[in-house]
Amino acid sequence: MSTTERTAVYSESTTERLPGRAWTVRLQGYSDRSATVTCTTEACRMPLRSKDLASLRAFAAQHAAAHARAATVRPNAWCHCGSQRCGAHPDTRTYCAGAVVMILRHDSTVRRVWSVEEVCETCAPLIPNATVLARAARPASSNQRPAATAAQVQAPARPDSVAGGFSSPSAAPAENTVAPAWRSRRTSHPRRRPGQAR
Repeated sequence: MSTTERTAVYSESTTERLPGRAWTVRLQGYSDRSATVTCTTEACRMPLRSKDLASLRAFAAQHAAAHARAATVRPNAWCHCGSQRCGAHPDTRTYCAGAVVMILRHDSTVRRVWSVEEVCETCAPLIPNATVLARAARPASSNQRPAATAAQVQAPARPDSVAGGFSSPSAAPAENTVAPAWRSRRTSHPRRRPGQAR
């Protein structure tokens, strides 16, 4: 592949801006002291209504974490907070900027809502009760091959791993380990020394 082709592949994967994603998992209580867990991804299977609030709360936390593990942070995503007019930090106005990060928002006092969101690194520290879980891959340095970066950026977010639904948080696959970016083209033949017979 020529340098021009490699650059084109990398450019196509990062120039188009995509809406920042968000998943919200909520524990909804009822007057009979039972509760249900809901997720904004309709395909996710949730447990039945129950009075075992501790188990439902644990499921909700693990389900939100499973969404975070199954999603790849996209470096070309718009800040989800910015798309909501930065309503998560209304007292501090700023311009969205910087790398994209994945955050988990959860108020440990209220303990009913977990949100996983793609936001910019400027908004992330301003959002109350937010923890940064992952960062988008930085562009490759000049000594790395552009094709390797393109392969990492273009890795699919495995939309069916959570969107297809799962009955327990542990059913979501763990994040893929990154394969080596490139392999040497050398053959496995031993190197000959000068003067050595063939």
